[in-house]
Order: sequence, then C-alpha cells, then structure tokens
Amino acid sequence: MDNTFLAMLFRMRHISRWSLMFNTQQENLMQHTAECAFITHFLAIVGNNCFNKNYNADKLCAYALFHDASEVLTGDMPTPVKYFNEEIKSAYKDIEKIACERLLAHLPPELRSVYSTYLDRGNLEPDERKLIKIADKLCAYLKCTAELNAGNKEFEAASISIRRQLDSIESEELRYFLDNCTDSFTLSLDNLKGAL
Repeated sequence: MDNTFLAMLFRMRHISRWSLMFNTQQENLMQHTAECAFITHFLAIVGNNCFNKNYNADKLCAYALFHDASEVLTGDMPTPVKYFNEEIKSAYKDIEKIACERLLAHLPPELRSVYSTYLDRGNLEPDERKLIKIADKLCAYLKCTAELNAGNKEFEAASISIRRQLDSIESEELRYFLDNCTDSFTLSLDNLKGAL
C-alpha cells in the first residue's frame, strides 16, 4: 500500500513521551508535535514583529509538525539514552533517516518529494532549525512546569536542567517567550479567563 502515510502519522497518538518518568498526565507524540508547531509559529511571529526578522512562520510551523515524525516507527527514545555519547547519537540519526525513508514509502510516488522536504531539516537555514529546536526545548520545559504544578517532584531535575539549557541559548525570540509567556502556563483556567 502506498497511501497510508496519514494513517501512519495518526499513530503518533500512541507514542508516549517521558516514558522513564512518573507522569501525572501522559503526553503523546501527536500532542507534542502540535504544541511544538504552535510555539514555533509564535516564535517566528515574535521574531518578525518584534526583532525585524524575516521568518516564514507558516513554513516553519509545517516543519515543526513533522520534526519527530520518524518516531512513529522508532518510538520515543529517552533523552539520556539518545544523547549518552556521540556514537549512540550518530547511530540514532541514521535510524531516524531510515525511518523517514520508510515513512515516505507510505505515499504515492507523486507526493513523496513534497513530504520528503518536511522530513529533512537539512532543507532549513540554521536560524530556522534553531527556532524549531528552541520550540522543542520549550515544550519539554512547559511539560516539566505542568508536572511540578501538579505536585510531581519527579520532574524537578529535568526542569532545572532544561532551564539551564534554555538560558544558555542566545535568541531574542526565546528571551521574549521566557519573559512574557512562561508564567501564564502556571495559571488555572479561572485565572487565565480573568486575564482577558
């Protein structure tokens, strides 16, 4: 069958993230990619409107939607394992590439070149790749924030580590997000409504 690409992507909802840790609320890959796309789009708009950048926000949003698509076939590799050493990191990149090629085989030939573009971050400029990576990292940080707000201390060390990583990144868009948006993710629905 060569038109099962979307059916494969929709299986993202079955891929659990943060599998090595106790979660008060499970997060799946589909949820993560949507959140990453929202944040990527927002960061690009902030860059354009506040810092005179020239991002194509819609294009970056689409790339963000596909940034972890290979995990439909590989599953979510826990970060401590994926980045344990350069050999494992390199081997995992090779596995991701093969998984993307296998995913493309689920499309009819006339559509493959279009989607191969989105599955290859090498098509992006370095600043575009960086923005998606920042969004991905922010998603992890916000997940830690949500778990800590729910009283789950399991995410304490991860939160500190990820915040250090974020603080080490030079990015006006990231700084804007950290200064203006992160606190709102700790608010209850009533407090969010009251902010209107």
